[in-house]
Amino acid sequence: MNPPFQPPRFPSRRRVVLGLLPLLAGAGAVQAQEEPGALARIRARGALKVALYNDFPPFSARSEQGLQGLDVSLAQALARAMGLQMTLLPFDGDDNMNDDLRNMVWKGHYLGYGPADVMLHVPVDKYFMQQNKQALIFAPYMREQLVLLRDTRRLPQVGAASDLKDLPLAAERGTAAASALIGQSGGMLSSQVHLHEDGVKAAQAVLQGKAAAAYVTRAQAESAIFRAPSKPEGVAIGELPLPGTPAQGWLVGMAIKAGSDDLGQALQQALQSLRDSGELLALFKQHGLTLTTP
Repeated sequence: MNPPFQPPRFPSRRRVVLGLLPLLAGAGAVQAQEEPGALARIRARGALKVALYNDFPPFSARSEQGLQGLDVSLAQALARAMGLQMTLLPFDGDDNMNDDLRNMVWKGHYLGYGPADVMLHVPVDKYFMQQNKQALIFAPYMREQLVLLRDTRRLPQVGAASDLKDLPLAAERGTAAASALIGQSGGMLSSQVHLHEDGVKAAQAVLQGKAAAAYVTRAQAESAIFRAPSKPEGVAIGELPLPGTPAQGWLVGMAIKAGSDDLGQALQQALQSLRDSGELLALFKQHGLTLTTP
């Protein structure tokens, strides 16, 4: 029997996220024969290789200064906490996130790119973990959730999807948010939804007066507000659970090759040190994001 939901395909060009099963925050669900010396080999090299998605704002995005975003900053902080340099392996997401784990975590791409030592922004999801036992998925560092960013002057209150009728809406192409809006009540809102390249651009449409509301992740909405040339007025972020979307959101963590237990312990300790020192919170604030407890 197929599961009712599939794990999130966040950053590829075909991000079709249908929701999540109950989440497992620990790493103990994956069993594999330990691969000795993974951490020792990394320390001998002197650098931690971190796989990050390309074109995935606000977590990683190209700029004149290179690849920037929350996950880039987190990769740098993790490497520094482990006493290592950091090497980025940015990549374009495949059509299936299982392929991303194969290419960037436990095997490497057939063209010779990868694998990395660790991959960031991986859903910590029980079913997804069971389907990818070659990878150890663990250490959630944030919780993501779909929200409605709205222009309060055009949309003072929202209690249900029907309140969005006859208003211009924005969403990210190929996501659960877009599917939920378009499919709501038999397509009641389908003609109103304008699809954007990414969720930050969808949120910016609200700030620019081109849409009354955008259904995006909280991080995308907050990033758009943070990056606005001037402080936006008359906008609000609120929850609007729709059928086909995970009401409680989903946990986001990291993945390494199964069996690399020493590396996993070192990364977990590094993340905990960032959390305890307040540096993790500072990284989120640096990018205009809220650190939501996993």
